Amino acid sequence: MTTFTPADERQHLTLLGLAGFASMASMRICDPMLVVLGQEFQVSTGDASAVVSVFAVVYGVLQLFYGPLGERFGKLRVVSLAVSACAVFSAITALSVNLPMLVIMRGFMGAAAAGIIPLSMAWVGDQVPYERRQEILAKLMSATVLGMMSGLWFGGFAADTVGWRSAFVLLAVMFGVAAVLLLRRLRQQAKRQAQSGPGGPVTAPGLWAAFRLTGQLLGTPRVRWILTVTAAEGALVFGAMAFMPTHLHQQFGLSVVAAGSVMMLYGVGGLLYSQMARRWLAWLGERGLVRTGAALVALGLLVLAWGSGVWLGMLACLMTGLGFYMLHNTLQVQATQMAPAARGSAVTLFACSLFFGQSTGVLLMAQSVDFGWLAYAFTAAAVGVSCLGVLVYRLVGRH
Repeated sequence: MTTFTPADERQHLTLLGLAGFASMASMRICDPMLVVLGQEFQVSTGDASAVVSVFAVVYGVLQLFYGPLGERFGKLRVVSLAVSACAVFSAITALSVNLPMLVIMRGFMGAAAAGIIPLSMAWVGDQVPYERRQEILAKLMSATVLGMMSGLWFGGFAADTVGWRSAFVLLAVMFGVAAVLLLRRLRQQAKRQAQSGPGGPVTAPGLWAAFRLTGQLLGTPRVRWILTVTAAEGALVFGAMAFMPTHLHQQFGLSVVAAGSVMMLYGVGGLLYSQMARRWLAWLGERGLVRTGAALVALGLLVLAWGSGVWLGMLACLMTGLGFYMLHNTLQVQATQMAPAARGSAVTLFACSLFFGQSTGVLLMAQSVDFGWLAYAFTAAAVGVSCLGVLVYRLVGRH
């Protein structure tokens, strides 16, 4: 393992945060566009949601490959190349002339973005002791939450004003800047290591050995438990989240850009958690974070489903965001520790499970949106999150 000074650690975290910002923005930028995309391409909103689900499916599948690649070639190097690919695919996405092309390009974007946030988390797990990891992951999460907020707002703004294509042009620029800075940092690091002379032997596994390791991890009960509850979390929360802007637009009477702006409160809830992560942990403990987080998510979804005022919609988004990040960050910390000897593969399996769950949730929610059943779907998700919270609360204590 490479030894980093505190200054090196801060610089790397800043660059990984920039990459994570762009990655999460690209993931959520289509959520508030669904109504507009459906109108432009003359399809239903449910059909247009394929641009969300395909991103999640491909993102999840590619985790099975990025974990071994990160173990073999270095996590930061793979992240840098993934960010570079995102810049290229974002630019091409802006040129889509029909919905099938847009869906395909969103799949390529998901394939490239899959190598950013999970491997960044794994890098933190390699470099940061467990007692500091909740706090450092929360700081990295701040960047990703800001990216999510920016993606939700600008996606709605672009669709309502300057055109949805401009959103992908801006993403291409952001990814390009992040790629240049990361690649330059890697070159500086390699030059410094060359000047200081050869270090110890490199023990990175061969690529085939890394893939075999993934299979071994899946045979571990603790790993299977974390992956299962994470998939359920992704289906219930991320599946619902993809259609929150649509619900705010259709049921609360908000414009597309206003719905995206209200959804930013989901991210504000995440920031509220991440900026006070150390205090939340001291006050509640890990199990308390799980219990409180699940309760807030369930309550937020119920308020969103059956509330009738804009202020209630705003409150619901804030509660859901705060609760989700309480629950999810606890699972992230568990994921970084479930297989310390193969952290890259373990964390990417975690992300794979999360986004397989999300894609399943989006597909199920898409069936309800065209029938006007979103309120009932949100209610079902709230019940599911409540049950999930009870299960995770009990099992986190055992580990």
